[in-house]
Amino acid sequence: MEYLLTSEFKPTGDQPTAIAKLVEGVNNGDHAQVLLGATGTGKTFTMANVIAQTGKPALVLCHNKTLAAQLYGEFKAFFPNNAVEYYISYYDYYQPEAYIASTDVFIEKDLAINQEIEKLRLHTTSTLLSGRRDVIVIASVSCIYGIGNPEEFAKNVIFLKPGMRYTRNNLLYQFVQILYSRTEVEFTRGSFRVKGDTVDVFPAYADYAIRIYFFGDEIESVHKIDPISGKKLSDEANGVALYPANLFVTGKETLNSAIKQIQDDMVLQHAYFEKEGRDSEAKRIMERTEFDLEMIRELGYCSGIENYSRYFDGRTPGSRPFCLLDYFPDDYLLVVDESHATMPQIRAMWGGDRSRKTALIEYGFRLPSALDNRPLTFNEFESMFPQVVYVSATPSDYELTQAGGVVVEQVIRPTGLLDPEIDIRPSVNQIDDLLDEVDERVKMGDRVLVTTLTKRMAEELSKYMDRLGIKVEYVHSDVKTLDRVEILRKLRLGEIDVLIGVNLLREGLDLPEVSLVAILDADKEGFLRDQRSLIQTMGRAARNDRGKVIMYADRMTGSMQRAIDETNRRRATQAAYNEEHGITPRTVRKSHAEIMGQTALSDYRVLDNQAYAGPDDNGSALALAAEPVVAMMNRTELEKLIKTTEKQMEAAAKELDFLQAAKLRDELVALKTMLKGKRE
Repeated sequence: MEYLLTSEFKPTGDQPTAIAKLVEGVNNGDHAQVLLGATGTGKTFTMANVIAQTGKPALVLCHNKTLAAQLYGEFKAFFPNNAVEYYISYYDYYQPEAYIASTDVFIEKDLAINQEIEKLRLHTTSTLLSGRRDVIVIASVSCIYGIGNPEEFAKNVIFLKPGMRYTRNNLLYQFVQILYSRTEVEFTRGSFRVKGDTVDVFPAYADYAIRIYFFGDEIESVHKIDPISGKKLSDEANGVALYPANLFVTGKETLNSAIKQIQDDMVLQHAYFEKEGRDSEAKRIMERTEFDLEMIRELGYCSGIENYSRYFDGRTPGSRPFCLLDYFPDDYLLVVDESHATMPQIRAMWGGDRSRKTALIEYGFRLPSALDNRPLTFNEFESMFPQVVYVSATPSDYELTQAGGVVVEQVIRPTGLLDPEIDIRPSVNQIDDLLDEVDERVKMGDRVLVTTLTKRMAEELSKYMDRLGIKVEYVHSDVKTLDRVEILRKLRLGEIDVLIGVNLLREGLDLPEVSLVAILDADKEGFLRDQRSLIQTMGRAARNDRGKVIMYADRMTGSMQRAIDETNRRRATQAAYNEEHGITPRTVRKSHAEIMGQTALSDYRVLDNQAYAGPDDNGSALALAAEPVVAMMNRTELEKLIKTTEKQMEAAAKELDFLQAAKLRDELVALKTMLKGKRE
């Protein structure tokens, strides 16, 4: 299927020239190109046109999850009839295992997996292996981390079609082999159930389930159904493919071979420690590895199984792991968004991972194979894409060198908007001055972004403004991914007026409602206040015709001066273009529906946070009664909420999170008391 770009707009300004040059470069086989696009000039729209016109599968790589979520929404809107996928780290929380030799402290691995993001990741790999060419994957740097062998993953795909000869039990065995689990209670993703000659399986990557009807040893029919109601959605007369429930799937022969190799390496490592006279480490590596092997034999997996990925993949020591890039066809197009921030992040991943693993191996916590469970090195990453387009308002020297110094520039905004005016004010009494500016912008119906130097300052300033009655939120790296998207949605919809951040309120955020960006302590030279950071931060005000930037500083630094000079250069070019073509700058405000669509990823948040109001700071479940949303619920809504809370309680207990389960139990009692009162 070909790409079908859907948009009410056509390329304008210098977009047509940029698109033509980039498409020509891709078609000519140029390995690297740079698109220098000022904020708000429609770089995403330009790249969407380039992808559509070249017809290649594309990987759009960006450096943080917030930006990835926004790009996902935009590309979904541009290509509603094509496959737009989302691939980021699926951890809500991740503490890797580590050993600190100086204090003899071993830190166990601890994590919390977001099931919705895991579904999206599986859907991405399944789509790439389906043979489709119209695939655009929006990914974070998580895509360079090791996952299962794509060949092994493809070998374990089960194709189900009416008329196929299959014994029911044989099919169930194959489901288990590709890591689906049988259930008779709760029908969840990655599970299957059996009722007579009918088998239902809920793909781990989909929102629908598959129902298979048997007649003897033959598949009679295959349907897609609603997993909750069981209602038939479609008749799959041409069959349907069922992909594995996990990226780390292996066949039985591979598993047995891997177990033997792990045993051999365990014996060698044990012998090495004994030879060195390190009995403690020798005993530790033997005990830990034998425990893992027992788990693998019995269950097919163990905690930390990724540290044995080399054996399952059949790789030699030191060879690179398989990653998402291996799932793409050979001629895909890589687009690195905000490349000045993304490329350094990719370069840094390998070193940090290796230093942690070295200590684990040295002290007998892991076999040397753990070193091969790693992200790609930068050189390996560079060797894995045939063509790349670096996109940035401030490209670094690396990207410019790769492109041979040739840059495609795009600084004219289709809306005629100019880069913002810049005002420098003393940092003395900067908060009081900021409050006056916020009050003025709120009265105009606009929004305000404030950037600080630390998370603590962002949180404290947010609390201070909240006490003054200002609708404010903060966002930084400790805020969960999908919650960040929800906060940005609130800002755009006017539910909050001020958003305070540290380093996330920069690249790529499309916020036309923001007319003021305040940069606190702008003269503190460093990563957060260098030339590129300042230009990127100031760019957040470039999508509003009243856009303004206030830098609070007591001195003019070199970074400030260069950022101001570049902004003024672009502003002069834009103003000249507007005057020549008779364009009046205008802010393009999105409708409520468009904003909801662009931030649709926040709808994947687990509904627990919306379903009930948690206890107050003292832990009292009676806080539910004071929650306006709950208090206004009718009897039917309360009954539904009670069922939801009960399921959450059972799920928490199943995960051995007894503290959370106890809290939910108390809330359940309070809800039932409220329901009883409504009946009376």
